[in-house]
Amino acid sequence: MNTDIQPSFTNQELLINFTPQETRIAVVENGVLQELHIERASQRGLVGNIYCGKVNRVLPGMQAAFVDIGLPKAAFLHASDFHHNESAEHHPDITECVTEGQQVIVQVIKDPLGTKGARLTTDLTLPSRYLVLMPNNQHVGISQRIEDESERERLRQLVEPIAEELGMGFIVRTAAEGVDETSLRQDALYLQRLWEAIKHKRLRAQPGTLIYQDLDLAARAIRDLAREDMKKILIDSRENFQRLHEFVKQLMPDALNKLAYYSGERPLFELYNIEDEIQKALQRKVDLKSGGHIVIDQTEAMTTIDVNTGAFVGHKNLEETIFKTNLEAAVTLARQLRLRNLGGIIIIDFIDMTNEEHKRQVLRTLEKALEKDRAKTTISEVSSLGLVQMTRKRTRESLEHILCEPCPMCQGRGFIKTAQTVCYELFREILRANRAYECQQVMVLASESVIERLLDEESDSVAELEAFIGKPIRFQVETMYSQEQFDVIPV
Repeated sequence: MNTDIQPSFTNQELLINFTPQETRIAVVENGVLQELHIERASQRGLVGNIYCGKVNRVLPGMQAAFVDIGLPKAAFLHASDFHHNESAEHHPDITECVTEGQQVIVQVIKDPLGTKGARLTTDLTLPSRYLVLMPNNQHVGISQRIEDESERERLRQLVEPIAEELGMGFIVRTAAEGVDETSLRQDALYLQRLWEAIKHKRLRAQPGTLIYQDLDLAARAIRDLAREDMKKILIDSRENFQRLHEFVKQLMPDALNKLAYYSGERPLFELYNIEDEIQKALQRKVDLKSGGHIVIDQTEAMTTIDVNTGAFVGHKNLEETIFKTNLEAAVTLARQLRLRNLGGIIIIDFIDMTNEEHKRQVLRTLEKALEKDRAKTTISEVSSLGLVQMTRKRTRESLEHILCEPCPMCQGRGFIKTAQTVCYELFREILRANRAYECQQVMVLASESVIERLLDEESDSVAELEAFIGKPIRFQVETMYSQEQFDVIPV
């Protein structure tokens, strides 16, 4: 067991930080933070969980149903997410699938996001180290990330007899590349035992109850991220190290030598500079080494990324400057998408390029950088406006939504009215109040910045207003008021 480990700068490392309140996972590659996953004890993710649900409403117009699975918000089940015959050309009609009040066994495929409830499927899957079990069919699929055709065929020939023997289907995961038949069979038998336990529990389950809960974040991260080329897995909690050691010993003993307990005096995330990287990942602006920068704006509908040259002027000409900035931005923004866990529609505004070969190279660089992303991405060509449209599959909340909330001062707009603007609004409100109410004087309650401006730059305007309404105006600073807040009180 290690006591104090200096960070290495080759290959990948998995850092697992435990506190009673939350678990944080960092994937570091060559000393640079690539991915960050956070799970809070009070807000544990639901993806992968299997529930006994009850259909509340069926909506034929939307081809969907709302299902009660015991959460505050009803979950959403679309007709396309029903298990159906793969030979069928069309998805079944929702009214043919469920009726109101019906009990259904469903699995969460998307966590609740914002105002939306969880998304469900009846096509259940159970992942393990090398395989994903599909208990409702006998199909065998191979991960698209395994590109070598001879390896794909080898894995298919190994897994198909196992699937036929057990009467269930499997998806062969990327981690299975190069794995022998014994390991694949052990994985399949483990999943079969897990499915038998779930079926037994399902028989006694009441609507709105949890039947199966996916592994916690730390175990999932080790299962899904600990590849052969991962150098080490550091865990900063002795108790959890022992728990995860047993988990790894049972499921993936080949990774045991990578597991290490970190007991150094410096916090693990501080040692690897992760805390600073998290703060940077919450900022709009991301600096590029060349001197340029990108600006990331996350909205309800989409995420926009704007690329700027900044202070970078290049050595030859403007076109070279633009090209190099766009190349660097393509690599950086791909990393930021993973780090911030941004999903949905993403619009990238690269700096306009006139050279067609430069456009192709920037797009190829972006595609290559996105190959590291475990989330499914789809990318378009560069449009006539120089925009690249892409999508990234979203299953969990973004880093910003996990760690932040809308600003109470600006209500999430990202800006507030200036003190000058508030002063002029205040003047109009004084005129309105003077007409509406009989009073001897007017009391104004506002923030310190607004009151200071009223008594300084706007003092002449205040004097004119007092003369116009024929009443004195008094001011009082309210320290709890935001710059946009004020009250006009007729006295």
